[in-house]
Amino acid sequence: MQLPKAEEELMNYLWKLERAFMKDLLEAYPEPKPATTTVATLLKRMINKGFVAYVKFGNSREYFPLVKKEDYFSKHVNGLIKNFFNDSASQFASFFTKETNLTKAELEDLKTLIDSQLKNK
Repeated sequence: MQLPKAEEELMNYLWKLERAFMKDLLEAYPEPKPATTTVATLLKRMINKGFVAYVKFGNSREYFPLVKKEDYFSKHVNGLIKNFFNDSASQFASFFTKETNLTKAELEDLKTLIDSQLKNK
């Protein structure tokens, strides 16, 4: 499941912080900061979707992610490859390397990563 942009943004802050109270999440946002009620609504939706949980400490709640960032983005990228590149990772890689204006150094780094993966297969 892909989160809407506002929920994904909040999830990124929570992944970065790992565990956070409402004040910590609000501090993570740049100015202008969202209203507390907005963040509370987003958290409630994300809890209902199974992305976030919390532990109560008196009247406060400490939120933490239930989904790992790597797992979320892996599913997202795999869905992108399936839906837009005919389930072809090589079509995706071709598009990615041609359309993202990678530098020669970045392309060399990708080549090194691919070579490393080939050795492990």
